[in-house]
Formats: sequence, C-alpha cells, structure tokens
Amino acid sequence: MISHFSNAVATEAVFQIENVSVFYDSFEAVSNVYLDIPENKITAFIGPSGCGKSTLLRCLNRLNDLVPGAKVAGRITYKGEDLYRKGVDPVEVRRRIGMVFQKPNPFPKSIYDNIAFGARINGYRGNMNDLVERSLRQAALWDEVKDKLKQSGLSLSGGQQQRLCIARAVAIEPEAILMDEPCSALDPISTLKVEELLNQLKENYTIVIVTHNMQQATRVADMTAFFNAKATEKGGKKGYLVEYDLTENIFQNPQQEATKNYVSGRFG
Repeated sequence: MISHFSNAVATEAVFQIENVSVFYDSFEAVSNVYLDIPENKITAFIGPSGCGKSTLLRCLNRLNDLVPGAKVAGRITYKGEDLYRKGVDPVEVRRRIGMVFQKPNPFPKSIYDNIAFGARINGYRGNMNDLVERSLRQAALWDEVKDKLKQSGLSLSGGQQQRLCIARAVAIEPEAILMDEPCSALDPISTLKVEELLNQLKENYTIVIVTHNMQQATRVADMTAFFNAKATEKGGKKGYLVEYDLTENIFQNPQQEATKNYVSGRFG
C-alpha cells in the first residue's frame, strides 16, 4: 500500500534539515548540516565544486535513494513529515517535490506529451489540454510553442528546453521545486528568462536552487546557504555548511571569513 504524507500544518520552514550527513558507502560527502528552508521563497545553495550542494539538494526529494551505497543520516522533514520515515513512499515524495536538472532533458516526445506524460502517469483526471496550456504559460513558454505542440521537445532551443522541463515539473502539481544549476548550460538571454520565471513561480512554490553563479544568487534568491569543503585523509572532500542567512547579508555583510573570501572572489 502506498503511504502518503500526512497534511501537517505548514510552518514558516517548509523543509527542516537537522544534523544531516550524507555518505556514499563509508565516504562522508556532507557533514552535520542544520538548515530551515522557508515556504514560497527561493533558497540558493552556493559554494565551490565538491562541497555537497547537489548531494544535499537530492536528499530533499530522496533522489539519492537511487544512488548505490548512498545513505542519509540525521532528519529531513517536509511540512513536519519525516521524509525518510518508514512507510513514506519516495515516488510520492518526488511528485510533491519536483526536480529540474542542470542539463535540459526533455523526453523524446512531442512538446504536448512532455507535459502530459507525467500527469497521465499520476492519474490526472482534468482537461489535459488545459493542463498543458496552463503549465506552459507558467513556464513562460506558451506563446513560443502554442502553434507547434506536436513537434518534438528536442527541436526547441536549449533555453526553451529548460523551460519545457520546468513546465513538465509544474504539470504534476508539486508543492516545491528543486533546481540543480538550471542555467549552467544556457546562454545569458535564456538564463535571464529562467530567472524571471523563478521570481514568478515562487508565488506558488518553494524553490531551492543550486548555483555556481553568485550573481544569479543575488538576483533570484531570498535566502542563501554557503557551503565549503575540507580535504579528508583519504583524499576526498567533505562538504559542510558555513553560513546561512538572507541573501543580502551573505553577500554584503557575511559573518564568516570563508564566506567573505568566497563571495569576494578570493577562492572558489
């Protein structure tokens, strides 16, 4: 039997990350993170390569379950519900907490079916044409594709493909959307369109974004978490949270020396 979340009363913090460490077999990739992520805001994870940003992001909808040897220690709650509690269905977790990846990955299907596919699998009973149009409008893509819905999603430009992937995530009616460097493969104009879209989407969704682009974090994020990494004895890197605050504080008045050095470009 599929176990769904209870509809716990949402608090200001929609995700609560308490003493979370992530292991791949015996290797500790992320260590002892405490973080509260607010509802209907954009929270950015920034930091140098190898500091665990994407690893932690994937814990928020249990995508790390799909990685052999991955193990999450500590507690992650979403709207008060322990995401890793026995009986919680990870498929349902991923429906309610959507993901947009670094590289646009449309299905090799029509633009229409890219949107409709997930809704059909999830048993959507409403008007599919309306859902497709609404999702594409939410992703600021409708006007560009409304006359070619039968064409392949792969025929679109890179920026359009990424917005199609965002529309696809929105179509299954999630409550939160995770984005792992969604603009790193895009040109500056497409990046700007996605950033404008993010500011519109946060009215309805909680968004967590991993970005290497510090200017992007300053443009779109309400909150910013800065991660760093330290070398381990075995030659790997262990990521940890250095500082978490309002974005303007992280960039204009950081409390930690490492944060100050990173946002000023001295390392990273």
